[in-house]
Amino acid sequence: MLTQAENELLTKVGPGTPCGEMLRRYWYPIAIASELTDEQPTKFVRILGEDLVLFKDKSGRIGLLADHCSHRGASLLYGRVEERGIACAYHGWLYDCEGNILETPPERNDAIMKSVKQTAYPALVHVGLIFAYLGPKPVPPMQHLDTLFRPDGHRKIVTHGVLDCNWLQAMENSVDPAHAHILHQEYVGGKGKKPASTTRGYIDEIEGFEFYLLDYGIMKKRTHKTGAVDEHPVVFPHILRQGPSTQFRTPIDDEHTLHIHINFTLTEDGSEPADAWEPTEIQHMEPHKEPADKMHPNTHFTQRNVIGQDHMAWETQGPVANRPAEHLSYSDRGVVMLRQMVKEQIEKVARGEDPIGVNRDPDHPIIDTKVDEDIWGGRRVGEIGYKRDETEPASSGRS
Repeated sequence: MLTQAENELLTKVGPGTPCGEMLRRYWYPIAIASELTDEQPTKFVRILGEDLVLFKDKSGRIGLLADHCSHRGASLLYGRVEERGIACAYHGWLYDCEGNILETPPERNDAIMKSVKQTAYPALVHVGLIFAYLGPKPVPPMQHLDTLFRPDGHRKIVTHGVLDCNWLQAMENSVDPAHAHILHQEYVGGKGKKPASTTRGYIDEIEGFEFYLLDYGIMKKRTHKTGAVDEHPVVFPHILRQGPSTQFRTPIDDEHTLHIHINFTLTEDGSEPADAWEPTEIQHMEPHKEPADKMHPNTHFTQRNVIGQDHMAWETQGPVANRPAEHLSYSDRGVVMLRQMVKEQIEKVARGEDPIGVNRDPDHPIIDTKVDEDIWGGRRVGEIGYKRDETEPASSGRS
């Protein structure tokens, strides 16, 4: 059980909040690169409680600026992109991708151009997604996760839209392996199989769960009574790597989260396809609730697949889960471990240190998340009874 103050510490993500300052030390996917076109070169995004405009100028550079123009506050979403950047539609103030003011129509105001700068953040394109970093300089490189940086596979992007809940609810689910055998019992049982009890699902087929710390997060280990073992990690603070899927939970604000998957399929012969760095497919999943713009209890979660069931469990806790009212049990020790890790990383950042997983070496080795074992290893999905619903993308699996 957490106090209300502790709950707020772990869930408030805006500028100047302790957790928000810690979370800003990492890169986040914020959009699909192909969404920025010559016809539609701007996109509004809200990340970590900040209203921003993403754009691609006519030189092909990606910019990420504060939404409101420094002149009179009009939105840059409606700005006109040019070779050197984006010009505010209201009076034409021109900004480059670093937020420098290049022109101040109708007059030239050198004092403003020298002293004023639009808030700007680094953004880059990688494997078909636009990633952004909202933290202080020096800017660290992206983590070289195997599913993002290995050349021996194909990648597919799957979007699940916006979650109407805080980022931590989704991440706590990722260190709660016990739920998979009860919440997802329709999909883990195997074809034609039904559990003896819907109360217990298939949890009695599990020998036990273990958790251990990594230098980039937490590894979950699940041992089945058949002897099969599977492991997959949570990459702190916002990523679950499970099976071929790398699930990103990008905090939009305190009560909303962007949910995007990258599905990495290894080539069977270890070859490196020429299109390894471009997505072979982009799939936008239908909303997991009807109507999509409502919240519990004024909407119905479809639960047609594993992810739909997860969204139900995450969102019905409320926009921010009431953790002071919960009663944790022994199976929740992974959740306790994650919360402690969040607290510790907040404290490290407050001391001026880098949090876990931030590597300053731009050439650091690829991080092995055991994706080979998860996809090709002895714990084949079929061996442990996982059944995928036909409406569920291959990137969605047990969590």
